[in-house]
Amino acid sequence: MIRALTTSATGLEAQQANIERISNDLANVNTDGYKRSRTEFQELMYETIKEAGGSLGAGSQTPVGIQNGMGVKVGANYKIFAQGSAKMTYHDYDLMIEGPGFFPVQMQNGEVGYTRTGAFHVDAQGRLMLSNGATMIPQITIPANAQNVLVNNAGEVKVTLPGQGEAVVGQIQLITFPNEQALTAIGNGIYKPNAGTGNPMQGIPGENGVGVIQQGALEGSNVDVAKSMVDMIATQRAYEMGTKVMGVADQMWGATANIK
Repeated sequence: MIRALTTSATGLEAQQANIERISNDLANVNTDGYKRSRTEFQELMYETIKEAGGSLGAGSQTPVGIQNGMGVKVGANYKIFAQGSAKMTYHDYDLMIEGPGFFPVQMQNGEVGYTRTGAFHVDAQGRLMLSNGATMIPQITIPANAQNVLVNNAGEVKVTLPGQGEAVVGQIQLITFPNEQALTAIGNGIYKPNAGTGNPMQGIPGENGVGVIQQGALEGSNVDVAKSMVDMIATQRAYEMGTKVMGVADQMWGATANIK
């Protein structure tokens, strides 16, 4: 009876982790550039009571064995970097990546991070930066007297200067990874690489499989609300079944303990 209690407890812990993942996805349904997560479960170890193929005597063998499972655990929790829907803002410094790639940014602590959030602004020096203070790499500075700012699909930043005409002030670079699902989310829509992501690869937007830039738009969250609600209901039911198993195991244990 004790094993049934501990086995069902692992199920409750796993479903709790799943509902926490779903709640975070739904909380960020309107967060620009947010990527939904996915939770994978793995079964725990097995106790082998009888090996398959064991001898039954007289030269015969058992075709099957006996194994008791010990429950479930969360095997992985990672981001799904599917494209989010486009949100047209018509703001010059709002940039959306259509396809693979991340904007490289330098955070305030000096470290380099990568983001899909393209809501850029200009500071007092005209540098393109996010609202959290992370500046674009390579640094792009918009002149104070610029009248028009144009970012084409290839990431080339052009401005119109009074009496000088059009001038190129920068080139946006995008970064891709061999295994982007291994990226570590650190908040504010920024990710950091690790040993599992592979080396970052820099590219010009639109070349060698890298996404293109869309000016005046932002990438919305890729959370599917309907699917998340269905997952939430299924998780709730699985949690309820786990508690019922614990209740039944407790009743059976109690019945055994009360035998006179």
